[in-house]
Amino acid sequence: MAIKIYNTLTRKKEEFKPLEEGKVKMYVCGPTVYNYIHIGNARPAIVFDTVRRYFEYRGWDVNFVSNFTDVDDKLIKAANELGEDVPTIAERFIAAYHEDTGALGCQKADVHPRVTENMDIIIDFIQALIDKGYAYESKGDVYYRTRKFEGYGKLSHQSIDELKVGARIEAGDKKEDPLDFVLWKAAKEGEIFWESPWGQGRPGWHIECSAMAKKYLGETIDIHAGGQDLAFPHHENEIAQSEALNNQTFARYWMHNGYINIDNEKMSKSLGNFVLVHDIIKEQDPQVLRFFMLSVHYRHPINYNLDLLENAKTGLDRLKTSYENLKHRRDASAGLTDDNQGWMDKISSLKEQFITEMDDDFNTANGISVLFELSRQANYYLMEKNTSAAVIDEFMKHFQEFFEVLGLKLEETGLLDEEIEEMITQRIQARKDRNFQLADELRDKLKDMNIILEDTAQGTRWKRG
Repeated sequence: MAIKIYNTLTRKKEEFKPLEEGKVKMYVCGPTVYNYIHIGNARPAIVFDTVRRYFEYRGWDVNFVSNFTDVDDKLIKAANELGEDVPTIAERFIAAYHEDTGALGCQKADVHPRVTENMDIIIDFIQALIDKGYAYESKGDVYYRTRKFEGYGKLSHQSIDELKVGARIEAGDKKEDPLDFVLWKAAKEGEIFWESPWGQGRPGWHIECSAMAKKYLGETIDIHAGGQDLAFPHHENEIAQSEALNNQTFARYWMHNGYINIDNEKMSKSLGNFVLVHDIIKEQDPQVLRFFMLSVHYRHPINYNLDLLENAKTGLDRLKTSYENLKHRRDASAGLTDDNQGWMDKISSLKEQFITEMDDDFNTANGISVLFELSRQANYYLMEKNTSAAVIDEFMKHFQEFFEVLGLKLEETGLLDEEIEEMITQRIQARKDRNFQLADELRDKLKDMNIILEDTAQGTRWKRG
């Protein structure tokens, strides 16, 4: 079976054929690090982390690069408002990004290049575009000649004439054409700057990804990804810069995730409905937010509100409870080794179905549906009088595999270790001794620690609240 990807460039699903067999070169546009990330930033982080995980699950070697924009107008503004310098602001919010996305189950990229650490290659890239006639200097700024690149508009499927009608800036005394975009900005008074052949300044936004993708992945990459809002002009401009300089296809597959709405309204600064991940995960389990994000196909818009998040929590809890039931029965079924081939075949067919759904443009929504079916079948199996340890192991193995692909955790780690187990043992003994007052006290103490106890015929079980 082959993995198929919806390619924004061609507007159709295509079989994924990499430049090099078994290897994936993948570049994902990262955040501008001037503040905590909002859930709009979290969606591509989660989506493309899952894409990476799935490629690896299917045996591919993924070289995953995601940048940080650590100098930009927004960073300069934040630094001025807070009375700090740009590197200090950037460092703080890069650390916050790793903390927040780590809580969401996102693995770090193989490389997280920063603009400020790659200034030499960016300047060289711009100079090479000037040398080829694709860019020009004007009063300390450098601009790209958009009309000179014949393929401009091919990603967003717009013509130059359509773009000219929508151009927001009129030709001034710096630009040759209103469609030209900036590659290098001359420094204003008091701004952070770097020395360049055109004077003191800093890069424009679009050039950084072209330069860093080339440095870390080469002139042609397999997959370039990001939010739908980046398709134009950011990714369009990246194509123009990279292909003009290198005379090579920049990226073979372009992937873009859909927008996030907040209570059925598009998230925007003007509406003031930005929701920061940093705030959400103080109140909500970050795994629930990840599960929620993956419950809708990545190309579709997704609506966010607390009720929908609560529904996601309920669904995730159902899956975890099903796994815990298997685990509990497995302990009771130790020594039972008679297989039931019929059940083994059912589990195997669900794995095939999961792969089929995920092969089809990484359809996590349908993949999660398969996971719920695995849960349903496991629950049916546990209703049988005699259960086999081998079948239970097979169910548990597939729960673990699917959860790992989706970047979700089946079992909690941390506080529920020796202390909790000891308290539970003490409570069990207190009940045997008919010391119900102590048993109740221990139960209440565990409840305060957000541990829920369940007394069953097979013994006492616990889970997080």
